[in-house]
Amino acid sequence: MNLSFSAGDITVHRIVEIVAPFKPALEFLPALTPALLDENRSWLQPHSLGPGDIFNLCYQSYIVRTPQHTILVNSGLGNDKLRTRPEWHMKSDDHWMRGLAAVGLTVEDIDYVMCTHLQLDHVGWNTRLINGEWEPTFPNARYIFGQRVFAATEAAHEQAQSQVYLDSLLPIVRAGKADLVADDYRLGDYVRAMPLPGHTEGQLAFCFGKTRDDVIVTGDLLHLPLQLRYPELSFVNDKDPVLAATTRRAFLERYCNTPTLLCTSHIPLQAVGRITRWGDGYRLE
Repeated sequence: MNLSFSAGDITVHRIVEIVAPFKPALEFLPALTPALLDENRSWLQPHSLGPGDIFNLCYQSYIVRTPQHTILVNSGLGNDKLRTRPEWHMKSDDHWMRGLAAVGLTVEDIDYVMCTHLQLDHVGWNTRLINGEWEPTFPNARYIFGQRVFAATEAAHEQAQSQVYLDSLLPIVRAGKADLVADDYRLGDYVRAMPLPGHTEGQLAFCFGKTRDDVIVTGDLLHLPLQLRYPELSFVNDKDPVLAATTRRAFLERYCNTPTLLCTSHIPLQAVGRITRWGDGYRLE
């Protein structure tokens, strides 16, 4: 479900590309026990926890309109791309583009594309296939990549060729549209980067608001609502699970019971909300 909302003088549009099963619960979160899963089953089903105890993930983007810029944060999966998972592979649907049109925007209206990190499910619509060539999807946009995450991605590509690097990142660099930024990146009066280490090298969140953080798009700080209630449960694919858990707990505590709206990347239904306390953990309200 797409969603639009306002916070202060900022408007945010959530664009959902797909929702799909990803991985069995006990594989997804290696520290999760069957007993803890059973204890939380009633509120996780059916949106987060699907049949066969497989966690579902939503692949979504956020368009943030400040008084100064129109910004896309994370561009989803994209079409026509060689990928390993069948629901990602050679997609040819118009869900994402219809979502963009539904909020009254075209690809020409985007001023900046900001990528929290550079994994395939966050950079896919950076480019689209035109006459057999990968071209920047957003012709008037600058693309913001963190310096550290780009360097790590480029080094990994040099060790083992990465299709994602070739189809969604390198064409942006070659077109002269990429800006590699430090962890303290700022844009105008309304946009600030925040490092969120652990999931990948150099992951950033992007914070929006003139006098405070009204809205934060967090990338893969967390994937599941269960990780709000139990921040120490880290994703099996986190580069540094211990650091990811520490980062997650510190972030959630910092913004708990504040007006700041958290925009998550992969939670299917309750993807956006304010952080409140739930026992020793948290939830989105």
